Amino acid sequence: MDLATLIGTGGGIAIVLFAILIGGDVMAFVDLPSLLIVAGGSLMVTLLRFTLSDAFVALRMGVSIAFTGNRINSRELIQQITEVAKIARKLGPVGLEGLKVKDAFLRKGVQLCADGMSVEVIESALTRERDLYIERLEEGVRLFRVLGEVAPAFGMIGTLVGLIQMFGKMQDPQAIGPGMALALLTTLYGALISNLIALPMADKLAAKLAVEQLNRSLVIEGTLHIQAKTNPDILVEFLNAYLPEHQRLGRAA
Repeated sequence: MDLATLIGTGGGIAIVLFAILIGGDVMAFVDLPSLLIVAGGSLMVTLLRFTLSDAFVALRMGVSIAFTGNRINSRELIQQITEVAKIARKLGPVGLEGLKVKDAFLRKGVQLCADGMSVEVIESALTRERDLYIERLEEGVRLFRVLGEVAPAFGMIGTLVGLIQMFGKMQDPQAIGPGMALALLTTLYGALISNLIALPMADKLAAKLAVEQLNRSLVIEGTLHIQAKTNPDILVEFLNAYLPEHQRLGRAA
């Protein structure tokens, strides 16, 4: 569980609700037609920009990744790769059979090495899987950005609809205040959906996408060195390039 996403989203919603509670009646901020215009309209326009299957895959994957903490960091990956390299160098491909590896992508690379695949086959298979995975994550980022863009627009559309309805009742002065309040609710809903949910989720996914791309590139390079039986000391030097200076590992023991 990614605590930052959970705290940020939950805390933001809680603060808005608390402000509403101490300021008046909560039900004054609830209007089903306004919510339908903003949420329903935003969702429909978002779906227009994607195929139905891609939209649901991107949404499911985006939410899953955003609320899931990074399983493993780059430094730990290098340590794991180095340990696997020591075993491969000492025992050969046979020593990699059934080896327990924490990271799923690295585990796939190790299995390819254990199966005796060539460097070219391993590189092609892992690169293709990395690129397709990153492409799906990018779709998730794009979906949430689109949702963040269209929600305020539908908030404004809902406000215009409400104002038109209100102006149609100008002969009744008592209806103007409530009518204006309801018209403005759609703008509020659009702003909340965009700035509290959609755009922060898009930024979170973009950040995690960059980490995943780096880690998977690291795994591909590490796996190729494992198959080539590169000396673990030299391997660490190669892979340290993926880390900031203060996080780099010393030579393998």
